[in-house]
Amino acid sequence: MRKLGFLLALLLAVFIMAPTAMAKKKKKTPAKAKPLLTSKVLSGFKFRSIGPAFASGRIADIAVNPTNQSQWFIAVAAGNVWKTDNAGATWKPIFDKYGSWSIADVEFDPLNPHVVWVGTGEYNSQRALGYGDGIYRSLNGGKSFKNMGLKKSEHIGRIAIDPRNSHIYVAA
Repeated sequence: MRKLGFLLALLLAVFIMAPTAMAKKKKKTPAKAKPLLTSKVLSGFKFRSIGPAFASGRIADIAVNPTNQSQWFIAVAAGNVWKTDNAGATWKPIFDKYGSWSIADVEFDPLNPHVVWVGTGEYNSQRALGYGDGIYRSLNGGKSFKNMGLKKSEHIGRIAIDPRNSHIYVAA
C-alpha cells in the first residue's frame, strides 16, 4: 500500500515537473510544449477517504489480527481507533463513544484475537498532546469496549500481552 502511494506521488511529480523541465531545455523554439497534466489524464483519479490520516495523521500504533491478516486496528494519537477488514481499502472509526479521543496503543490478544486492548492518552512528548482515561478491553473484536482501569494515568505508553497466558502489562 505504501509503495503504491509512493509510486502515485512520484508519477504525479513527474507530470507536474516535466513541462517546466522541457520548457527550460527548449528555449530555442518559441512553440509552447503541451502540458502532460491534463483533465483527461486526471479523470482517472478520484478522491476518497483513506482513514486515519483524515482525522489527524499521527499514527501511534498498528495492530494486525494474527488470524486474519486483512483486519487491522490503527491507534491515532489525536483521533480515535480505526478498523479495516480489507487490508486498508476502507476504514471506519470504532472508538467514538468512549471516554478518550487520544489513543496510544492497540493490541490483539495473541491467544484470542477477539480480545482487543486499547490504551488511551498519547505518549509522544510534544507541544500539544491528548490525555486519556485509562485502558479499554473489547471481547468482541472491537464492536464494543469497556474501561478496565488506570483512569487517572493520563498516558498509556505501551500494552504488552504475555502470549503464554494472556496476562497484560501496561506502561502508564
